[in-house]
Amino acid sequence: MATQKIQRSPQEIEDIILRKIFMVSLADSSETTTADSRIVYLEMTAAEILSEGKPLMLSRDIIERVLIDRLSGNFSGAESPFSYLIGCYKRAYDEGKKIGSMKDRNMRSEMELVVKQAKKLAVSYCRIHLGNPDVFGNGESSNKSLVSPLLPMIFSEVSTSVDGFGGTSSGGGIVCPPGFLEEFFKDSDFDSLDPILRGLYEDLRGSVLKVSALGNFQQPLRALLFLVSFPVGAKSLVNHPWWIPKGAYLNGRVIEMTSILGPFFHVSALPDHTIFKSQPDVGQQCFSDASNRRPADLLSSFTTIKTIMNNLYDGLGEVLLTLLKNTDTRENVLEYLAEVINKNSSRAHIQVDPISCASSGMFVNLSAVMLRLCEPFLDTNLTKRDKIDPKYVFYGSRLDLRGLTALHASSEEAAEWINSQNPEHMDFSVSNSHDNRLLNSQGATSSGSNIFGSSPANNPKLNSGEKSKFTFICECFFMTARVLNLGLLKAFSDFKHLVQDISRCEDTLSTFKAMQGHAPSPQLELDIARLEKEIELYTQEKYCYEAQILRDGTLLQCALSFYRLMVVWLVGLVDGFKMPLSSTCPMEFACMPEHFVEDAMELLIFASRIPRALDGVLLDDFMNFIIMFMASPNFVRNPYLRAKMVEVLNCWMPRRSGSSITTTLFEVHQLSLEYLVRNLLKLYVDIEFTGSHTQFYDKFNIRHNIAELLEYLWQVPSHRNAWRQIAKEEEKGVYLNFLNFLINDSIYLLDESLNKILELKGLEAEMSNTAEWERRPAQERQERTRLFHSQENIIRIDMKLANEDVSMLAFTSEQITAPFLLPEMVERVASMLNYFLLQLVGPQRKSLTLKDPEKYEFRPKQLLKQIVNIYVHLARGDKENIFPVAISKDGRSYNEQLFSAAADVLRRIGEDGRVIQEFVELGSKAKIAASEAMDTEEALGEIPDEFLDPIQYTLMKDPVILPSSRITIDRPVIERHLLSDSTDPFNRSHLSQDMLIPNHELKAKIEEFVRFQELKRRGDSLGMQSSKGTIQTTNAEMTLID
Repeated sequence: MATQKIQRSPQEIEDIILRKIFMVSLADSSETTTADSRIVYLEMTAAEILSEGKPLMLSRDIIERVLIDRLSGNFSGAESPFSYLIGCYKRAYDEGKKIGSMKDRNMRSEMELVVKQAKKLAVSYCRIHLGNPDVFGNGESSNKSLVSPLLPMIFSEVSTSVDGFGGTSSGGGIVCPPGFLEEFFKDSDFDSLDPILRGLYEDLRGSVLKVSALGNFQQPLRALLFLVSFPVGAKSLVNHPWWIPKGAYLNGRVIEMTSILGPFFHVSALPDHTIFKSQPDVGQQCFSDASNRRPADLLSSFTTIKTIMNNLYDGLGEVLLTLLKNTDTRENVLEYLAEVINKNSSRAHIQVDPISCASSGMFVNLSAVMLRLCEPFLDTNLTKRDKIDPKYVFYGSRLDLRGLTALHASSEEAAEWINSQNPEHMDFSVSNSHDNRLLNSQGATSSGSNIFGSSPANNPKLNSGEKSKFTFICECFFMTARVLNLGLLKAFSDFKHLVQDISRCEDTLSTFKAMQGHAPSPQLELDIARLEKEIELYTQEKYCYEAQILRDGTLLQCALSFYRLMVVWLVGLVDGFKMPLSSTCPMEFACMPEHFVEDAMELLIFASRIPRALDGVLLDDFMNFIIMFMASPNFVRNPYLRAKMVEVLNCWMPRRSGSSITTTLFEVHQLSLEYLVRNLLKLYVDIEFTGSHTQFYDKFNIRHNIAELLEYLWQVPSHRNAWRQIAKEEEKGVYLNFLNFLINDSIYLLDESLNKILELKGLEAEMSNTAEWERRPAQERQERTRLFHSQENIIRIDMKLANEDVSMLAFTSEQITAPFLLPEMVERVASMLNYFLLQLVGPQRKSLTLKDPEKYEFRPKQLLKQIVNIYVHLARGDKENIFPVAISKDGRSYNEQLFSAAADVLRRIGEDGRVIQEFVELGSKAKIAASEAMDTEEALGEIPDEFLDPIQYTLMKDPVILPSSRITIDRPVIERHLLSDSTDPFNRSHLSQDMLIPNHELKAKIEEFVRFQELKRRGDSLGMQSSKGTIQTTNAEMTLID
């Protein structure tokens, strides 16, 4: 007969469950049959219970008292309080699963309450123990771990199969019981958990300090995200003393290294100062000896780093978004971001102090995270751009925008305008509904009321109790703009300088190796070894930048989307995309930080040079912006910034970009067809005077970009037609100025190049005389060799620019001749062409022979063809025969024999016979004009000084008085001067063409003098002819007589 199953009462079952959970007994273990040594006999507790007349059974009523006795007692071999409590929770969880199989519903319900209370007690006393480790003494306090025992459990809870590179799981074998951590951090008062959370945050910060992208940062990052997902965790984090460190010596680097979030943002693949260098070394591990690695290996490293960094961006973005969604912590996040930005403002400087500024790694990471926060308002139609309030720049107190250069307004103009706006009557409040949807929260606004250039405390207008409010979208927009300026855009600049450093080192290394071949020395060997090591380290750093930034197409596209919003928003401040612009610039636009536009242009330039980086990007808005402002100094004061816009267009030229998208921008885009050529010509002129001490040299590089664009646009029929129309409309305006500077540059660049060629040939001769060269000191040889290479570079650059300018003169003069033949221009053009002709076919031409002229971009045959074509083009357009006269009047370079010498060369190199014929005919006309000029000069005799131009010393035809100096000068001469310089040449006061005063009286005197001399010449001629006739008659008569 089967044994009948014992029926236990609920009290007995409760006792059994609680004894199993808490591993305690109220009966002497010697009297029990248990073999589990972990069970502790609570003798004193049992005696107390018996004295109270209660049964020796565990129940919910007494279990807390029992637990306290168990934790307070000093039992040999007993677990530490923390391990014991975790075990209790785990056993309660296991018992809970068993209870689920109970058939008796009432019994199951009762026992579930028992287990629930057991769990609650385990969690509660765990909090007490961790908050006050000395409360339950077990000798544990003397052997404290340096990190919270909760940390391994949190790591265990958030761990995945891959926890970063170079790191292992930090779980330490402790497995967190399911549900423990959620219960631990939920539904508890802040004061009890705050000390525990503070310790955890400090531990997490320490675990990623100086950890690189290849280290184990992912587990701590997931732990951080886990903790802030609890409201109490979020609150504790932003109230931590290290959330925003305080102190007299606080700077950007201090925030990075000591704040809780700083070390997480420091995790990067980018190089940092040696003091703060992270491990493992990404460059060393992934890119050492890169030149000898297979491309597939490098590609694998690039992909790995990009993936790792995006995991970091996602994690940090989630942390910030979680805190922003919480209305109690949002303000703290914005304050933290503002402090990071403000304390690192000097990162915008060319030279950055790595001791006082946060690392590039931190700011690139922050750039990526801020762009993630912006994503909700970067939709294609930019529907939320009206939430961005320009007044934030003037009245927002959070960001320090006072020291930033504005697009057009000076600081005095901005301050005056802001004061005139009477801010106390302004209402900056904007509906927060969009922000609430954006952050899934309420009241997503932040207060800020600082007048531009003053603090709230010092401004009585802002202390009247009223605070201006800006939406989260507005705050996020301006903060992202600042972060990108100090982060991603600064990293682009650093990368560019790094590439330049590598190029310089490689050039120097090449020079040193060449010198070592000619004159070996131990010092040179050391220098070569040093340079090779430098190049290796620079190359590693370059690949790190490439891996984290250049290869991350998503990051670049997000940044481009942000700056598309930026330019569309800025254009909204001037009433949208329309041309022409108004004559006055709205102050809201004029006061915007200049770097907003500069960063947009830099990003476009950088992205344009990365294959496929612009795929899918909407470029029309950028094109509109560039065309609107590149030739508008009344809106964008800085000429270098407007020149940067041209650099963007230069990158977009179809032959460079290889994209049909950019072709459409140039050849179909409406604003482009109407205004692009006009604005390029205007900028070409404006860039002559930048105000910089390097303006003379800067203009050549800028004009090089403009020239390349203009050459491309000339090949597009619609742009060529627009060009011809501009030349007609602006014949005496911007086009004439453009032509003048183009000629000036051509003369300077070609002259400079040809002179440098002569110097280079001298150096070549020195170095080719081996015996003499070897006798010179080593240092002198090094200096002369460096000079030689320097001269080579100068010739190459100058000659390339000169070729472009001459080419432009050649192709434009074929269809546009009138401006070249204006009185103030024609002699200048003729002198230039004569000078070039003299250099190319004159007596000195053989001295310009080079072994490898192509190396220096020197193509004398092509240059001669272009020069001759310009002569011929202008001769064809010359209806009044003034060009041959101008050619012959050039006393410096004109020589009739040059035309026949040039024709001979042209025949040898196969130029079109018709062109040669027209050129020779022009030479003949110039020869006749020269002869006639000599006759005229002889006929005029001695010209009174008052009739001579004071600069050219030629007879004036249209004398004008200069209003300031009151000196009389010939109109064509002064007009030619004013094309390059808008000042009176005699006293440097301002002067323009409309200020010239015609000297009618002097003009009449000159005309009378010329007429008199002409009549006198004719009279003398008639007299001579009459005398000859008389003589001939007399002779005839004599013959008849004879």
